[in-house]
Amino acid sequence: MKLKIERRENVGTSLQVLSALIAIAGTLLISAILIKVGGAQVGEGLNAMLIGAFGSWKAASASLVKATPLIFTGLATVIAFRARIWNIGQEGQLYAGAMVAYAAYRLFDGLPPVALTAVVLLGAMLGGAAWGAIAALIKAKFGVEVLITSIMLNYIILFILSWLLSSPWKDPATYYRQSPLIAEAAQFPPIIEGTRLHIGFLIALLAAFVLFILLEKTPLGYEIRAAGHNPIALSFQGTSVVKILIIVMLVSGALSGLAGAGELFGIHHRLRADISLGYGYTGIAIAMLANLQPLVVVPAAIFFGGLINGSSNLQIITGVPSAITDVIQAVVLLFLLAANALTYYRLRLTNDT
Repeated sequence: MKLKIERRENVGTSLQVLSALIAIAGTLLISAILIKVGGAQVGEGLNAMLIGAFGSWKAASASLVKATPLIFTGLATVIAFRARIWNIGQEGQLYAGAMVAYAAYRLFDGLPPVALTAVVLLGAMLGGAAWGAIAALIKAKFGVEVLITSIMLNYIILFILSWLLSSPWKDPATYYRQSPLIAEAAQFPPIIEGTRLHIGFLIALLAAFVLFILLEKTPLGYEIRAAGHNPIALSFQGTSVVKILIIVMLVSGALSGLAGAGELFGIHHRLRADISLGYGYTGIAIAMLANLQPLVVVPAAIFFGGLINGSSNLQIITGVPSAITDVIQAVVLLFLLAANALTYYRLRLTNDT
């Protein structure tokens, strides 16, 4: 007798709800213990997290701001992983998109605001797509796994950015490695005045819908999904697996590039090496949490954006050490991912030898 992991044939709604409730209960229990260890009252700490996440319109809009790049990088992960292409380069593609968007801004500064925004977005998509395509071409030409090259490219793009910010693009008025402030006319306008929630959030929602249509309703989407299930059969059908690889990495990179444009032109308004707080890596976890479903990425990213803001408020209100708030975020993610795995997979005793 031995244990075997197998995928469940039918996953009912009741099982999904039960798994989610167990994950939430486990998360609350561990979070309460961590808050207590940090020297704060449990009730006060949990309340501070809730208020910091969605307790007011200001807090809710701030959570949506944090969710915006996570939606883009989560979607970038979805299309790659659905094709079983292990793209881990979303962070680097985010920066590549921001860098090309900034270059486009410098080149076309003076255009009307709407036209300049369109140029910047196009530049971000081209930058992210081009950086993603490098890993695809290396895989196609030399057989090196995308998993390896995409991670390495994350570091390479940061070195390039560091050089650009130390000389060609450096703001001469400051000591820090950062570009000059972007002109107000080029900054992404807020959706609602008085908040930092910019048009990038609406673009992210549109991207989620478009990606859902692409994957589920088009022949290309069928080929992408087929590449993930059985690439050999797909090649016998006459579809080039290399073509699918390149297309997927182009789209994945473009989505990550849009995240970079949003952070640069919507939040920071100057190019720096810290415009991303690991959004590319977090987006991978969010895509897994959403079970690689484009539309589910949106609420998953919003939830995690609220968690990030709630944890910050927890630290401010209660004085809990920042390390504990980071651990709480990790615990939430682990419990939700574990619940997702238990929903779709099970352990079974078999007599196989």
